[in-house]
Amino acid sequence: MELMSIAPYTVNEVYETINFCVPKGIMQMNCEEMWKQGYTGKNIVIAVLDTGCDINHPCLKDRIIGVKNFTKGKSDDVHDSHGHGTHVSGIIAGNRIEEGVTGVAPESKLLIVKVLGDNGDGSITNVIDGINYAVSQKVDIINISLGGKQNAPLLKKAIQNAVTQGISVVVASGNNGDGSALTNEIMYPAYYQEVIEVGAINFADSMAKFSNSNSELDVCCYGVEITSTYPKNTYARCSGTSQATPHVSGALALLKQKFVTENNRQPTEDELYKSLLKHLSPIPNVSENLQGNGRVKF
Repeated sequence: MELMSIAPYTVNEVYETINFCVPKGIMQMNCEEMWKQGYTGKNIVIAVLDTGCDINHPCLKDRIIGVKNFTKGKSDDVHDSHGHGTHVSGIIAGNRIEEGVTGVAPESKLLIVKVLGDNGDGSITNVIDGINYAVSQKVDIINISLGGKQNAPLLKKAIQNAVTQGISVVVASGNNGDGSALTNEIMYPAYYQEVIEVGAINFADSMAKFSNSNSELDVCCYGVEITSTYPKNTYARCSGTSQATPHVSGALALLKQKFVTENNRQPTEDELYKSLLKHLSPIPNVSENLQGNGRVKF
């Protein structure tokens, strides 16, 4: 069975320490507007299916409510020697410590599900098992910053089951783009209609050239030189649709908290997606195949 893997991405720089930071992408999303209203992702759980996580990182250790490993080793060992999963996790839920970063949803909780090994690869079975586990744990959102070229019916079935149970599944489109909307770059599970497929833009609100284009793209967000957490209590700037995707997962956490507060009930997956659509701003003169319905801005 074909491997699933993180899309080739760039680690721009690694920092040993950092002053308190609201990363630029989060500022440009205007997340502070939601925070001022009291929406910080509280009581929302996001499953991060990735290379694991540095669960002792000072910006993350109080955000993590559970771990599960579907790769080699002990089931509770989600050690992340790769770095990708730790970086993704911080974009969602960095906890705003004095010398650290804030995530989009700094009071949300993370379920760390390791489905990729230390080389960034894993089997489709690992990913299916990870999705099913996240569903069994009744998470609110599943973040998947990985993919493969194989259209696997059991993978689609697992995602459909998650969505049926009200879980939003947010997936990176991939980093094989050529900057043209006329060519399609298709990865799974991103291309499934049931997921929220995410492309990447830069801080100038222009599409990142590496971002995949296709007819199923839903939304885009910041994915170029993104500052977040990294293993061994460090921080890094990285680029890829993998970085854009957790921005959207975090945004959904804020919106779900808001929906529950205002309606005193849980939204369906479709209701939450429609809430997201209300906070998208189309990029002028860019094809929907590249940007979907636009960039997230509160």
